[in-house]
Amino acid sequence: MTQPKTIYDKIWESHLVYQGKDGSLIYIDRHLVHEVTSPQAFEGLRLSDRFVRQPKKTLAVADHNVPTEDRSKGIEDEESRIQVEALRQNCEDFGIEFIGMDDLRQGIVHIIGPEQGFTLPGSTIVCGDSHTSTHGAFGALAVGIGTSEVEHVLATQTLIQKKSKNFNVQIVGRCPEYITAKDLALSVIGAVGTAGGTGFVIEYSGNVVESLTMEGRMTLCNLTIEAGARAGLIAPDNKTYEYLQNRPMTPKGELWESALKYWKTLPSDKDVHYDKTITIDTKNLAPLVTWGTSPEDVIEIGGNIPIPEEIEDDSKKNAIKRSLEYMGLEAGAPIKGLKIDKVFIGSCTNGRIEDLRDAARILKDKKVSEHVDAMVVPGSGLVKAQAENEGLDKIFMESGFDWREPGCSMCLAMNADKLLPEERCASTSNRNFEGRQGRGGRTHLLSPKMAVAAAVMGHLADVRELDS
Repeated sequence: MTQPKTIYDKIWESHLVYQGKDGSLIYIDRHLVHEVTSPQAFEGLRLSDRFVRQPKKTLAVADHNVPTEDRSKGIEDEESRIQVEALRQNCEDFGIEFIGMDDLRQGIVHIIGPEQGFTLPGSTIVCGDSHTSTHGAFGALAVGIGTSEVEHVLATQTLIQKKSKNFNVQIVGRCPEYITAKDLALSVIGAVGTAGGTGFVIEYSGNVVESLTMEGRMTLCNLTIEAGARAGLIAPDNKTYEYLQNRPMTPKGELWESALKYWKTLPSDKDVHYDKTITIDTKNLAPLVTWGTSPEDVIEIGGNIPIPEEIEDDSKKNAIKRSLEYMGLEAGAPIKGLKIDKVFIGSCTNGRIEDLRDAARILKDKKVSEHVDAMVVPGSGLVKAQAENEGLDKIFMESGFDWREPGCSMCLAMNADKLLPEERCASTSNRNFEGRQGRGGRTHLLSPKMAVAAAVMGHLADVRELDS
């Protein structure tokens, strides 16, 4: 009798090239490349007189450094311009498909992969970016890698890895109306902490996960890395197949039928053993927001900021004190009502069409508070075009939001969209680290619906009250 296996075990074993004492060599099906972590990798290939082993299995796009306003001016920042141009030239030299800034398909690397059908169930996917875990929503083993590993994959189409343990996160219950995938992800991080997933690959399951759209599943898997896990996975199902069918890069005809047959064997076997399991019941979950400088610093919108003196662990106590000082917050004060300066809707976490629809529905016929600078940055040119076709752009602009071109934008301070010191931002992105959105900037992570509530009220607010 064969041993029951998890989806992670199945993908790992089917891609294992060599198993050694200190690590294993696995085959990589898909490689996504952007302008920040690839220049040194390509230069390494040149210096060693190597070529890209399978260029058709790599897809490149510029996203971190691209401007989100008038692109007719090009990229003003010299370093950013050089990086983007280097990516274009490297792709041309090594025969890799490059999606340029003037291409409708251009966007954030983790949004264009699924859009193009480059992301497939059962595949191994890597990218020099930590939020590669996004692609696990399709039942793919997707991991972020470093620059030296980018070079290794380009040269060999393989990667040296140590096998992770299996962690099952079951999300169950009757999910309240205003709870989004972002809230679910933050609740997981809050429950396990930013190191709780270290050494594991997380598989999400349960009726709430099954009920999520593919876009919601991408949001959930995107934030897996913030719980310390190597990757996140959701078993593919009919929603997965319907999303992928007829995408530009998916298999067609008989190849599709053959792939579909294989994909249906991927879900974890019944009675399989997991090394760790937790269950999250959503029935009493309220909209969440972060207060500190780590994604695990999360509380309900009706909650109060932690009081360091109530914490016994000295290291945790000191971490809270540091976060409170950096964030300019008062211990014990309510988080709701905290005045904000900027609102950012976008990123590989919440820049898809579903996110924009959710935000626009709450925002319709309302106005952004006079003191708030708010922007929407679609995750790709295709998302932007679809939103404009549905009239969402008009809702945003008439309410007072800036409507931008696609890119990573204010998720991280690598482009022109940055926070000034001590500016407070309600952000749909994935990290609230010190300086993440700009030196001295203060970030509160929340869902697109909650971001709209903050924009309209001018402070962190409960969307349930705004939309009642």
